[in-house]
Amino acid sequence: MNEKHKVIVICGPTASGKTALSIELAKKINGEIVSADSMQIYKDMDIGTAKPTKQEMGEIKHYLLDFVSPEDRYSVAQYKQDAKKAIKEIINKGKTPIIVGGTGLYVDSLIYEIEYNDIKLDEEYRKKLEKIAEEQGLEELYKKAVEIDPEAMKKISQNDKKRIMRVLEIYHSTGKTKTEQEKESRKNPVEYDYRVFAINWNREILYQRINKRVDIMVEQGLIEEVKEILNKYDKFPTAMQGLGYKEVVDYLNGIYTKEEMIEKIKLETRRYAKRQLTWFRKNKQTIWLDGTNDIQNNINIILEGINWKREKKQIKKEL
Repeated sequence: MNEKHKVIVICGPTASGKTALSIELAKKINGEIVSADSMQIYKDMDIGTAKPTKQEMGEIKHYLLDFVSPEDRYSVAQYKQDAKKAIKEIINKGKTPIIVGGTGLYVDSLIYEIEYNDIKLDEEYRKKLEKIAEEQGLEELYKKAVEIDPEAMKKISQNDKKRIMRVLEIYHSTGKTKTEQEKESRKNPVEYDYRVFAINWNREILYQRINKRVDIMVEQGLIEEVKEILNKYDKFPTAMQGLGYKEVVDYLNGIYTKEEMIEKIKLETRRYAKRQLTWFRKNKQTIWLDGTNDIQNNINIILEGINWKREKKQIKKEL
């Protein structure tokens, strides 16, 4: 029986240093990177998503960045299909795939081989849900979703309109809850040997890093980026619900002052980071990396974790 190909996964909360670590690792082990970030997929959304720059990426090839129009929807099912294609392409080149990102659903779709079916959108039902949210408040939809699928709702924020509606739409379209579907879909054998690593920081230090990143984003032109996107595209099914973008839109609409907008982005990003950490801690096989370590130390831990010496692959001389 052939041994499964190893695929490295580097995950963790926003602003934890995944990009820098993954690029240095890829240089050392002849790897290529597959993004697992549900916002970095979008074209023209660079600053607010902290998309790696061409300078940062250097010679390392990245997949699933910057390829979806903000006008289009992109599902987890589509991500899994595209990521699997990228992984296969990298392996066929004789290189090592490195999955990098903070979107838990994307990561789980691969490491647990979850089969997400593309649910056909019922426009009438979607309008009905939108009307309930508008007239009775999002909490009414949240209550309905909890009644239908309490297990799934344990992981979903009361303010996460997109995911609340998704739980309701799955049940409406299939007659099965999201939880039931996921349990059934995990029966598939996992194709690759995924080795999962996550970066951890002391909470206060992580929050400081997040606050600093938001300040830098605003300095780099986040507001101007949002204005350009609003002028270029006509509709935004999901893209403008992303962290940082919806707050800038509210600022442009006069809901917040600039200072209030910045503080709101920082607050919501810190909350998101907390949810990410909770999500990634569910996987008991994850090897946790200390964010305060220098990059080389964490690379060494990763190489030990994948038994790199036994792989009989040549590590570049720089190592």
